[in-house]
Amino acid sequence: MADKATQLTELLAPTVEALGLELLGIEYLPAPGGALVRLYIDVPAGHDAAAADAGTPQGVTIEHCESVSREVSAQLDVEDPISGNYTLEVSSPGVDRPLFGAAQFARFIGETAKVGLKLPQDGRRRLTARIVSVDGDAVTFDLDGAAFVAQVDNIDKARIVPDWAALGLAPSREKKENGRATGATRKANHTPRDNKRSDDPSTGAE
Repeated sequence: MADKATQLTELLAPTVEALGLELLGIEYLPAPGGALVRLYIDVPAGHDAAAADAGTPQGVTIEHCESVSREVSAQLDVEDPISGNYTLEVSSPGVDRPLFGAAQFARFIGETAKVGLKLPQDGRRRLTARIVSVDGDAVTFDLDGAAFVAQVDNIDKARIVPDWAALGLAPSREKKENGRATGATRKANHTPRDNKRSDDPSTGAE
């Protein structure tokens, strides 16, 4: 049976795509006070170049996040796939973008990623290593000069480790702590559908 994040991704991806955006993946983080549902969206490949040629903003904007949040909130109210309170967050991937699925690992072959595993392999639950290749659902990393192969199904979380020197950036302490150097987000709090709904949207740039 697919986990909740996968179920929500399959449910919401068409809605995000209808807005001309790409749903990279979803994090579903349950907690006693209410779950956090975090959507990562991006502008499809090739659209940034077209936007640059047209003189319009490139990348994910606050307006994109607001549009996705509005449409997704309405769909979740109708479909009601989440029991209890939850907070919806829509975010751009940032420079330390998360990776979901084999295709996204393949897109960033040669980059270094910080990876957390669901089940330990070779005594490891966490590693920081370079992505070497992807074969089906198997991702091969270069870990201290040795090959380390992990199945996508066993990867809990993965994020690109930014090459700050190549980006010409010097991360501040705040950037290191919050994990996202740049991006756009929108958040909204929700109560269960059979109770009074309370939305408290806020916007900001990270």
